[in-house]
Amino acid sequence: MVTLRDVTMNKLDIKTRARILACLVEGNSIRATVRMTGAAKNTVVKLLADVGAACAAYQDKALRGLPCKRLQCDEIWSFVYAKAKNVPTAKAAPEGAGDAWTWTAIDADTKLVPCWMIGPRDGGVAYEFMQDLAGRLANRVQLTTDGLKAYLEATEAAFGSNIDFAQLVKLYGDAPNAGPERKYSPNVCLGARPTMVSGDPDMAHVSTSYVERQNLTMRMSMRRFTRLTNGFSKKLENLGHAVALHFMYYNFGRIHQTLRVTPAMAAGVSDHVWELEEIAALADGASN
Repeated sequence: MVTLRDVTMNKLDIKTRARILACLVEGNSIRATVRMTGAAKNTVVKLLADVGAACAAYQDKALRGLPCKRLQCDEIWSFVYAKAKNVPTAKAAPEGAGDAWTWTAIDADTKLVPCWMIGPRDGGVAYEFMQDLAGRLANRVQLTTDGLKAYLEATEAAFGSNIDFAQLVKLYGDAPNAGPERKYSPNVCLGARPTMVSGDPDMAHVSTSYVERQNLTMRMSMRRFTRLTNGFSKKLENLGHAVALHFMYYNFGRIHQTLRVTPAMAAGVSDHVWELEEIAALADGASN
């Protein structure tokens, strides 16, 4: 009897590949996907790498000239192999081990994620991220970020005066009467202060609610972002592939409950809901 463990990813039919991807985009770990599908671990990892790379390339080309009007940006933390403080004592830590921040942008109207970037939470990555974002837009936009100072110079360098930019500076602290379990939860937001930075932003729309909700979607949809588990990424490259697959499915393949269409359809980038077979087939086109 021949099982999935006896064949390589290249020999898997499109429906089997789609079934594996369905497990991954719904928040299952690599090992859970192996148990659910019967595919070998190396097969699942190779499929993720091939499709993830193809998804990144496709979105890099497709998400251009976007008609966005209001954008929100944020950064979400994860780590590769070990947390930064543990890397010096970790055994055989690979290159890229340590804290990894995923920078994301989201269109408040269509819920499209036009770009993302993985790297440190510093000015260099902020500059590259904003340059990438600016190159994808068709017109002037209103932008809201959190209070990270790195956004200030990066946004000015990327947009100049052609933007309406504000920051939402949030104040955090411990919850009143917090018990010992507080160490498993982030600090409580005690308030927020909207601050105009440049241009003429509509202060009624200075918000990061949508991008923060996207952070939750990422944690729910990618096991690598789930806190207090061993499902974290062991290699930086695989984290990048997982994020690219997630946003391909989020942008093109999953109907938004409020919009009733996918974000890509709402933004005019796609005219249909992508099936997972269609996403899996992107890797075939990339290899030709």
